[in-house]
Amino acid sequence: MIDPDKRKAIYLLHTEGMKIRTISRQLRVNRNTVRNIIEQKGLAPQTIRADKIQIEPDLLLKLYGKCKGRIQRIHEKLTEEEGIIVGYSTLSRMIRELEFSGTKKSRCGKVPDVPGEMQHDTSPYSINISGRKTRVVGSIIYFRYSKVRYLKFYRSFNRFNMKCFLHEALNFFGYSGTTCIIDNTNLARLKGTGQNAIINPEMDKFAGQFGFSFVCHEIGHANRKA
Repeated sequence: MIDPDKRKAIYLLHTEGMKIRTISRQLRVNRNTVRNIIEQKGLAPQTIRADKIQIEPDLLLKLYGKCKGRIQRIHEKLTEEEGIIVGYSTLSRMIRELEFSGTKKSRCGKVPDVPGEMQHDTSPYSINISGRKTRVVGSIIYFRYSKVRYLKFYRSFNRFNMKCFLHEALNFFGYSGTTCIIDNTNLARLKGTGQNAIINPEMDKFAGQFGFSFVCHEIGHANRKA
């Protein structure tokens, strides 16, 4: 299965005029697969499982109360008394989604797209360089309100590279947000996490030169970063 990032790359290369044969050779993807991805505009096809198991919520609620919340016992009763064959992990997910136990974890609240917030993140990539697979680090800065972004790849990424990248990106755009959301990386963070994080003095001073401040998102709130 082709991952979403590679699908987007294939479609982007096609729109920029690269031939299907070249895309296939460079990304090591079958030509027919490349053609299908281009027809789908880089999006993954939506598939619907024909064998998806449906269990009435009322039945699950009744068994949940009768079995005092013990999922293993609910699983046994479904099999023995109702003739419903379902995987244990699937049953656990169904019960969590129905929130019978009241323990469903809530996601962090959405933050409105207002001017002033930019986000920075790094991700590892494996790309072909001169016919060899090479691991690189992609560094991206993303402006939430305008949706513009700046991406650059590095062989390795450290604090010095982070400052160089931000300097280059912000000068390219000609402006800066007032805050830069980052994960709890040691590249900019001295200690603490989330709202209690203390930013490294070197990075804090660097940010001040551009008129913004680093802010670490809370642990588990990864949707706050680029």
